[in-house]
Amino acid sequence: MSTPMIAPVILPPQALRPPAPHRRLLLVDDEPNILAALNRLLRRDGYEVFCADSGAAGLEVLSKHCVDVIVSDQRMPGMLGVDFLRRARALCPDSIRIMLSGYTELQSVTDAVNEGAIFKFLTKPWNDTQLRGHIAEAFRIKEIADDNQRLHLEICSANRKLEQLLLEKQEQIRLEETALEVARDLMEHLPLALVGVDDSGMIAFANGCARRLFGARVAVLGDAGDVHLARPASEARDIHDNPYDIIRYPMGERPASRGTLLTFVPRQTHE
Repeated sequence: MSTPMIAPVILPPQALRPPAPHRRLLLVDDEPNILAALNRLLRRDGYEVFCADSGAAGLEVLSKHCVDVIVSDQRMPGMLGVDFLRRARALCPDSIRIMLSGYTELQSVTDAVNEGAIFKFLTKPWNDTQLRGHIAEAFRIKEIADDNQRLHLEICSANRKLEQLLLEKQEQIRLEETALEVARDLMEHLPLALVGVDDSGMIAFANGCARRLFGARVAVLGDAGDVHLARPASEARDIHDNPYDIIRYPMGERPASRGTLLTFVPRQTHE
Protein backbone atom coordinates (compact mmCIF):
# COMPACT_ATOMS: atom_id res chain seq x y z
CA MET A 1 0.00 0.00 0.00
CA SER A 2 1.54 3.30 -1.06
CA THR A 3 0.98 6.63 0.68
CA PRO A 4 -0.15 9.38 -1.70
CA MET A 5 2.25 12.29 -1.98
CA ILE A 6 0.94 15.62 -0.73
CA ALA A 7 1.79 18.66 -2.82
CA PRO A 8 3.67 21.31 -0.82
CA VAL A 9 1.73 24.43 0.12
CA ILE A 10 3.48 27.61 -1.03
CA LEU A 11 2.57 30.58 1.14
CA PRO A 12 2.89 34.18 -0.03
CA PRO A 13 5.83 36.07 1.51
CA GLN A 14 3.55 38.30 3.60
CA ALA A 15 2.05 35.21 5.26
CA LEU A 16 5.50 34.15 6.49
CA ARG A 17 6.04 37.40 8.41
CA PRO A 18 4.41 37.86 11.81
CA PRO A 19 2.09 40.85 12.16
CA ALA A 20 3.53 44.13 13.39
CA PRO A 21 3.84 43.97 17.19
CA HIS A 22 1.53 46.01 19.41
CA ARG A 23 4.05 47.87 21.59
CA ARG A 24 2.88 48.56 25.14
CA LEU A 25 4.80 50.84 27.49
CA LEU A 26 4.17 51.44 31.20
CA LEU A 27 5.44 54.65 32.82
CA VAL A 28 5.54 54.83 36.65
CA ASP A 29 6.39 58.06 38.46
CA ASP A 30 4.84 59.85 41.44
CA GLU A 31 5.42 63.34 39.93
CA PRO A 32 2.50 64.22 37.59
CA ASN A 33 4.50 66.72 35.51
CA ILE A 34 7.27 64.17 34.81
CA LEU A 35 4.70 61.49 33.97
CA ALA A 36 2.93 63.87 31.55
CA ALA A 37 6.23 64.89 29.93
CA LEU A 38 7.29 61.28 29.41
CA ASN A 39 3.86 60.42 28.02
CA ARG A 40 4.01 63.27 25.47
CA LEU A 41 7.57 62.41 24.47
CA LEU A 42 7.13 58.65 23.99
CA ARG A 43 3.59 58.47 22.62
CA ARG A 44 4.82 60.04 19.37
CA ASP A 45 6.76 56.81 18.67
CA GLY A 46 3.52 54.87 18.33
CA TYR A 47 3.56 53.10 21.68
CA GLU A 48 0.41 52.32 23.64
CA VAL A 49 1.32 54.12 26.86
CA PHE A 50 -0.03 53.28 30.32
CA CYS A 51 0.69 55.67 33.19
CA ALA A 52 0.78 54.99 36.94
CA ASP A 53 1.58 57.42 39.77
CA SER A 54 2.83 54.77 42.22
CA GLY A 55 4.23 51.27 42.40
CA ALA A 56 0.88 49.91 43.60
CA ALA A 57 -0.91 51.56 40.65
CA GLY A 58 1.72 50.13 38.30
CA LEU A 59 1.13 46.62 39.65
CA GLU A 60 -2.61 47.15 39.10
CA VAL A 61 -1.94 47.98 35.44
CA LEU A 62 0.25 44.89 35.06
CA SER A 63 -2.46 42.68 36.52
CA LYS A 64 -4.75 43.70 33.65
CA HIS A 65 -2.40 44.27 30.69
CA CYS A 66 0.61 42.51 29.21
CA VAL A 67 3.28 45.23 28.96
CA ASP A 68 6.49 45.00 26.91
CA VAL A 69 8.61 47.77 28.47
CA ILE A 70 8.38 49.36 31.94
CA VAL A 71 10.02 52.65 32.92
CA SER A 72 9.89 53.43 36.63
CA ASP A 73 11.15 56.11 38.96
CA GLN A 74 13.17 55.01 42.01
CA ARG A 75 12.11 57.39 44.81
CA MET A 76 8.34 56.95 45.18
CA PRO A 77 6.24 56.97 48.37
CA GLY A 78 4.99 53.60 49.56
CA MET A 79 7.20 51.49 47.29
CA LEU A 80 10.68 52.12 45.89
CA GLY A 81 11.25 51.61 42.17
CA VAL A 82 13.55 48.62 42.67
CA ASP A 83 10.90 46.90 44.79
CA PHE A 84 8.21 47.68 42.23
CA LEU A 85 10.34 46.32 39.38
CA ARG A 86 11.06 43.13 41.32
CA ARG A 87 7.32 42.54 41.73
CA ALA A 88 6.72 43.58 38.13
CA ARG A 89 9.10 40.85 37.01
CA ALA A 90 6.91 38.27 38.75
CA LEU A 91 3.80 39.55 36.94
CA CYS A 92 5.46 40.13 33.52
CA PRO A 93 8.68 38.10 33.48
CA ASP A 94 9.30 38.78 29.78
CA SER A 95 9.03 42.57 30.07
CA ILE A 96 12.06 44.87 29.71
CA ARG A 97 12.40 46.95 32.88
CA ILE A 98 14.16 50.36 33.01
CA MET A 99 14.76 52.65 35.98
CA LEU A 100 14.75 56.41 35.43
CA SER A 101 15.80 58.35 38.53
CA GLY A 102 17.54 61.48 39.75
CA TYR A 103 18.99 59.59 42.71
CA THR A 104 21.94 57.27 42.33
CA GLU A 105 21.42 54.73 45.09
CA LEU A 106 24.19 52.61 43.73
CA GLN A 107 23.91 49.53 45.94
CA SER A 108 20.15 48.97 45.60
CA VAL A 109 20.24 49.61 41.86
CA THR A 110 23.25 47.32 41.39
CA ASP A 111 21.52 44.55 43.32
CA ALA A 112 18.39 44.90 41.19
CA VAL A 113 20.42 44.82 37.98
CA ASN A 114 22.29 41.72 39.09
CA GLU A 115 19.01 40.00 39.97
CA GLY A 116 17.68 40.71 36.52
CA ALA A 117 14.92 42.98 37.77
CA ILE A 118 16.37 45.99 35.88
CA PHE A 119 17.61 46.00 32.28
CA LYS A 120 19.01 49.55 32.32
CA PHE A 121 19.42 52.49 34.71
CA LEU A 122 18.93 56.02 33.29
CA THR A 123 19.30 59.30 35.16
CA LYS A 124 17.21 62.43 35.36
CA PRO A 125 17.19 64.91 33.78
CA TRP A 126 17.11 62.94 30.55
CA ASN A 127 18.03 63.75 26.97
CA ASP A 128 14.93 63.27 24.84
CA THR A 129 16.75 61.73 21.88
CA GLN A 130 18.80 59.37 24.05
CA LEU A 131 15.79 58.33 26.09
CA ARG A 132 13.74 57.57 22.98
CA GLY A 133 16.70 55.56 21.66
CA HIS A 134 16.96 53.52 24.85
CA ILE A 135 13.22 52.80 24.83
CA ALA A 136 13.34 51.77 21.14
CA GLU A 137 16.28 49.47 21.91
CA ALA A 138 14.30 47.87 24.75
CA PHE A 139 11.41 47.15 22.41
CA ARG A 140 13.77 45.66 19.82
CA ILE A 141 15.24 43.33 22.45
CA LYS A 142 11.75 42.34 23.58
CA GLU A 143 10.64 41.61 20.02
CA ILE A 144 13.74 39.51 19.33
CA ALA A 145 13.05 37.50 22.47
CA ASP A 146 9.40 37.10 21.42
CA ASP A 147 10.46 35.94 17.94
CA ASN A 148 12.88 33.43 19.44
CA GLN A 149 10.18 32.07 21.72
CA ARG A 150 7.69 31.88 18.84
CA LEU A 151 10.19 30.04 16.64
CA HIS A 152 11.00 27.67 19.50
CA LEU A 153 7.32 26.86 19.95
CA GLU A 154 6.87 26.38 16.19
CA ILE A 155 9.85 24.02 16.06
CA CYS A 156 8.53 22.07 19.05
CA SER A 157 5.10 21.85 17.42
CA ALA A 158 6.62 20.72 14.10
CA ASN A 159 8.72 18.10 15.92
CA ARG A 160 5.62 16.77 17.70
CA LYS A 161 3.78 16.53 14.38
CA LEU A 162 6.73 14.73 12.77
CA GLU A 163 6.93 12.34 15.69
CA GLN A 164 3.20 11.65 15.38
CA LEU A 165 3.51 11.08 11.62
CA LEU A 166 6.44 8.74 12.25
CA LEU A 167 4.45 6.76 14.82
CA GLU A 168 1.49 6.55 12.43
CA LYS A 169 3.78 5.43 9.60
CA GLN A 170 5.42 2.80 11.81
CA GLU A 171 1.99 1.54 12.82
CA GLN A 172 0.91 1.43 9.18
CA ILE A 173 4.04 -0.55 8.27
CA ARG A 174 3.43 -2.92 11.17
CA LEU A 175 -0.15 -3.52 10.07
CA GLU A 176 0.93 -4.05 6.45
CA GLU A 177 3.64 -6.49 7.54
CA THR A 178 1.10 -8.36 9.65
CA ALA A 179 -1.33 -8.48 6.74
CA LEU A 180 1.46 -9.69 4.45
CA GLU A 181 2.44 -12.43 6.89
CA VAL A 182 -1.19 -13.55 7.15
CA ALA A 183 -1.50 -13.60 3.36
CA ARG A 184 1.74 -15.58 2.99
CA ASP A 185 0.67 -18.04 5.66
CA LEU A 186 -2.73 -18.43 4.00
CA MET A 187 -1.23 -19.05 0.58
CA GLU A 188 1.39 -21.40 2.02
CA HIS A 189 -1.24 -23.65 3.61
CA LEU A 190 -3.88 -23.33 0.90
CA PRO A 191 -4.84 -26.83 -0.31
CA LEU A 192 -4.25 -25.80 -3.94
CA ALA A 193 -0.94 -25.68 -5.79
CA LEU A 194 0.07 -22.07 -6.46
CA VAL A 195 3.11 -21.10 -8.54
CA GLY A 196 4.08 -17.52 -9.37
CA VAL A 197 6.27 -16.85 -12.40
CA ASP A 198 7.56 -13.64 -13.96
CA ASP A 199 7.42 -12.79 -17.65
CA SER A 200 10.74 -14.51 -18.34
CA GLY A 201 9.54 -17.77 -16.81
CA MET A 202 11.44 -17.49 -13.55
CA ILE A 203 9.68 -19.10 -10.61
CA ALA A 204 9.05 -16.41 -7.98
CA PHE A 205 6.72 -18.24 -5.62
CA ALA A 206 5.55 -21.76 -4.88
CA ASN A 207 3.39 -22.68 -1.91
CA GLY A 208 3.60 -25.86 0.15
CA CYS A 209 1.04 -27.72 -1.93
CA ALA A 210 2.95 -26.88 -5.14
CA ARG A 211 6.25 -28.05 -3.67
CA ARG A 212 4.69 -31.34 -2.62
CA LEU A 213 3.08 -31.74 -6.04
CA PHE A 214 6.10 -30.85 -8.21
CA GLY A 215 9.02 -31.64 -5.89
CA ALA A 216 12.44 -30.45 -7.10
CA ARG A 217 10.94 -28.84 -10.18
CA VAL A 218 9.91 -25.81 -8.06
CA ALA A 219 12.41 -26.24 -5.24
CA VAL A 220 14.76 -23.43 -6.27
CA LEU A 221 13.09 -20.05 -6.44
CA GLY A 222 14.58 -17.65 -8.95
CA ASP A 223 15.49 -20.58 -11.25
CA ALA A 224 13.90 -21.16 -14.61
CA GLY A 225 12.72 -24.47 -13.23
CA ASP A 226 10.47 -26.61 -15.39
CA VAL A 227 9.74 -24.58 -18.51
CA HIS A 228 6.54 -26.50 -19.11
CA LEU A 229 5.54 -25.73 -15.53
CA ALA A 230 6.37 -22.05 -15.76
CA ARG A 231 4.72 -21.64 -19.18
CA PRO A 232 2.16 -24.37 -19.59
CA ALA A 233 1.18 -24.95 -23.19
CA SER A 234 -2.45 -25.55 -22.34
CA GLU A 235 -4.97 -24.78 -19.63
CA ALA A 236 -4.97 -28.40 -18.46
CA ARG A 237 -2.40 -31.11 -17.91
CA ASP A 238 -1.88 -34.41 -16.17
CA ILE A 239 0.36 -34.45 -13.11
CA HIS A 240 1.19 -37.83 -11.61
CA ASP A 241 -1.54 -39.29 -13.85
CA ASN A 242 -4.13 -36.95 -12.35
CA PRO A 243 -5.85 -34.28 -14.47
CA TYR A 244 -5.45 -30.65 -13.39
CA ASP A 245 -6.93 -27.45 -14.72
CA ILE A 246 -4.57 -24.47 -14.80
CA ILE A 247 -6.10 -21.11 -13.91
CA ARG A 248 -4.08 -17.96 -14.54
CA TYR A 249 -4.24 -14.73 -12.53
CA PRO A 250 -2.25 -11.55 -13.12
CA MET A 251 0.30 -11.09 -10.35
CA GLY A 252 0.24 -7.40 -9.44
CA GLU A 253 -1.48 -4.43 -10.99
CA ARG A 254 1.55 -2.18 -11.51
CA PRO A 255 3.94 -2.62 -14.47
CA ALA A 256 6.83 -3.29 -12.07
CA SER A 257 4.90 -6.22 -10.58
CA ARG A 258 4.03 -8.05 -13.81
CA GLY A 259 3.84 -11.80 -13.67
CA THR A 260 1.39 -14.67 -13.55
CA LEU A 261 0.02 -16.74 -10.69
CA LEU A 262 -0.75 -20.29 -11.81
CA THR A 263 -3.32 -22.26 -9.85
CA PHE A 264 -3.36 -26.03 -10.40
CA VAL A 265 -6.84 -27.29 -9.58
CA PRO A 266 -7.57 -31.03 -9.50
CA ARG A 267 -10.17 -31.74 -12.14
CA GLN A 268 -12.62 -33.53 -9.83
CA THR A 269 -12.46 -30.64 -7.30
CA HIS A 270 -12.76 -28.01 -9.99
CA GLU A 271 -15.81 -29.65 -11.56
